[in-house]
Amino acid sequence: MQVSPIRRQTRLREEAIVLDGARDVFRSICDWVSGRVGGLGRKAGDAAANGTARTLSALAGAKGTFIALGVLGASGYLLHAYPPLVTVGRGEGGVRVNRLTGGVSEWRDGSVFVMPGLHDMHLYSLRDRIYQPEPIRRADGAAPLQSVEGLSLGIDLSVRYALDATRLAAVSKNLPDDIGREIVEPAVQGVIYKIFARYTVREIFSVKRVEIQQAIEAELKSKLAQDGIVLRTVHVGKVDLPADYRRGMEGLLAEELATQKMRYTLELKDKRVQAIALDGEAEKVRREKAAEASAREQIIAAKAQEEAMKHVLPFKRRQIEQRRLEAEAAKTARIKGAEGGAEARRIEAGGEAEARQKLADAEAYRLDRVGRVNAEQMEREGALISRHPLLIQKTLADKLSDKVQVIIAPPPADGGFIASNLIGSPKRAGAAAADGQAAEGR
Repeated sequence: MQVSPIRRQTRLREEAIVLDGARDVFRSICDWVSGRVGGLGRKAGDAAANGTARTLSALAGAKGTFIALGVLGASGYLLHAYPPLVTVGRGEGGVRVNRLTGGVSEWRDGSVFVMPGLHDMHLYSLRDRIYQPEPIRRADGAAPLQSVEGLSLGIDLSVRYALDATRLAAVSKNLPDDIGREIVEPAVQGVIYKIFARYTVREIFSVKRVEIQQAIEAELKSKLAQDGIVLRTVHVGKVDLPADYRRGMEGLLAEELATQKMRYTLELKDKRVQAIALDGEAEKVRREKAAEASAREQIIAAKAQEEAMKHVLPFKRRQIEQRRLEAEAAKTARIKGAEGGAEARRIEAGGEAEARQKLADAEAYRLDRVGRVNAEQMEREGALISRHPLLIQKTLADKLSDKVQVIIAPPPADGGFIASNLIGSPKRAGAAAADGQAAEGR
C-alpha cells in the first residue's frame, strides 16, 4: 500500500518534532549534569580549604547529581526495553497510532520510529492463512455436520484467507490479536452448519459438492469482508459418512452401478443398432448420390460431346475437303510428273536413237574408211608383189620359225615355187588382179 505525499510529509514533520524535543531534553540534561559536576568540584575545593563544616553541605548538593544519573540510567533502560525503532518484515503490515492526535499510518518493509508513550505500533501478517476446523472432520467427531435427514457427517474443509492490505488502517482498531480464532472460526462455523443442513447426505457426497463449495465461498466472503479479511478459496475435501449409511450407500451404489451398467449396455446396443441403420441409410444415400453423380457425369459428358461435335464436325469437313484437295493436288502432281517423265523418256529415246544413228554412221564411215585404206594397202601390196614376186617367198620364209631348217614339199609341176599351192602363183595372182580391174572398169 502506498502512502500519499501529504501524509508522508505530516508523518516526517511529526517525527522531526519528536526527535528535536528528545534532542533538546537530552542536551539540557547533559548541560545540567556537567554543571552539577563542575559545581561539585568547586565545592570539594572549598571544603578542602574551609574544612569539614562545608563537606556536609557539598554532599547535600551532590544529591541532585545522583538523581540526574538515576534518570539517565532509567532512560537507557527504557530505550533498551522499548526501542524507538520497530522493524516491519516481509509479508507484514504495520499500523502506527498516535495517542495524542489519533492519527493512523501504515508501513511496509523497513524500520518505523515509535516513541514510547506517544505511539502504539501493531504488526499484522499479510500472508495467506489456512483454517481447517478439526471438530467437523469426522462423523463421530466433537461437532460433526448435520444433513437435512439429521445424519452426522464429517467434512475435510479448508478455508484460505488473508488480511485485506487496502483496509488495514481502517480495520486495525477492531482487529483482535488472534484473528483466526476470534473472527474466522465463528464465521466459518456459522456458515457451514447452515449450508450443509440444506442438503442430503447423498447430495453432499456426490452431485452437490461444487454447489455447496460455491455457496460457502459466496456467503463467507461477504461476512469476512466486513472485518477486512479477504477470502481466497474454500475447498471441500473428503466426506466422512456414518458407518451404517456408508454400508447402505455402498450397497445402493453397487445396485445403481449395476443398473447404470445395464442401462449403458442397452443404450450401447441401441446405439449400435442405430449406427447400423444409419450406416445402411448412409450407404443407400451414398449409392444414390453416386448414381446421381454418375448420371450427371454422363449427361455432362454427353453435353460436352455434343458441344464438342459442333466444333468437330466442321473441323472434320474441313479435314475431308483438305484431304480431297490434297488428293487432287497429288493426282495433278503425279500426272504432271508422268507427263514430264514420258516427255523426258521420249526426249531421252530420241536422243539415244539420234546418238545410235550417229554412232552407226560413224561406224559405217569408219568401216568404209578402213576398207578403203585396206583396199589401197592391198592394191599397193599387190602392185608391189606383181613387180617383185619373190617377196612372197621371202615373207613366207620370214614367217616361218627360225628353228625350221628343212621343208619337204612336192615340187610344182611347172617348176615354180614350192609353196605356190599355199599362197598361189604369181601368174594366178596377176590374172586375178587383172580380172578385178576389168570388173571395176565395167
